[in-house]
Amino acid sequence: MASHKMQRHTEDIRRELTDIFRTLKDPRVQGTLLSIVRVDVSNDLSYCKVYVSAMEGLEAAQRAVKGLENAAGYVRSEMGARLNLRHTPRMLFYATDSIEYSAEISRKLNRLKAEEKPAEE
Repeated sequence: MASHKMQRHTEDIRRELTDIFRTLKDPRVQGTLLSIVRVDVSNDLSYCKVYVSAMEGLEAAQRAVKGLENAAGYVRSEMGARLNLRHTPRMLFYATDSIEYSAEISRKLNRLKAEEKPAEE
């Protein structure tokens, strides 16, 4: 179980990553609506796994991850300047389709509600 301090570091990194993503000029990142799904930081703060999802789907998230990997040095240096950490972790980016998956579930639920309404009336 992660300590309170590690949870605080993880939330700080997540918050700063969200802000840094807005400043990136790479069209693969800038042109998509990205969401940080999860951030996992190793216990020694040497690695940070960042799971991102795009509203446009998994392919857009994978393109954005390639752009983020190219900008990883900039992201790491910005993170080091913004946070007071002894060691700035190396960022590893992974694409996930969780936003697309949850949007599909929402559409299915709305469709079910629409089908139930005429039956009730």
